[in-house]
Amino acid sequence: MRIVGGKFKGRDLTSPSDFRVRPTAEKVRALLLDQLKGDLDGARILDLFAGTGALGLEAISRGAKYADFVETRPSSLHALKANIALLRLSPKCRVYKKDAVQFAEALTEPRWDICFADPPYDSKMLDRVVTAWHATRFSRILACEHAREHPIPLGAWRTGIEDTALTIYRA
Repeated sequence: MRIVGGKFKGRDLTSPSDFRVRPTAEKVRALLLDQLKGDLDGARILDLFAGTGALGLEAISRGAKYADFVETRPSSLHALKANIALLRLSPKCRVYKKDAVQFAEALTEPRWDICFADPPYDSKMLDRVVTAWHATRFSRILACEHAREHPIPLGAWRTGIEDTALTIYRA
């Protein structure tokens, strides 16, 4: 897995050997971030279910100011911290070892420009994050990656690649 665009284009990222981790495919990441390119410059990013941090790190590579990552799995946290160190982005990143759904549900005001949400495909976690976002609008944009067959409310933009769907909500 590697960064596909921006300042760090082509840089390899560390991935955990945990079979439960499903990093966002490069072509999916490229499509999503190309759709958000006008919103990335100077943006504050929240990457829920961060895994390796690929989405948030790709956003910084393309001009975002900083990123907060929320992840709970030890193997993913190790890879995430290694990737932040590899790219020397520690001053631009914070890592929260917390449950992403509970983190999102506890938010009460807008703090970020863009939030990425990419939970496990076979769960209802995304539904809870979307509900929390609609209640508090904790970011201007909520960009979701989910299984194509997972029903969530239509957003401002939606597309799909193979079994993956991308939905973007704008406040």
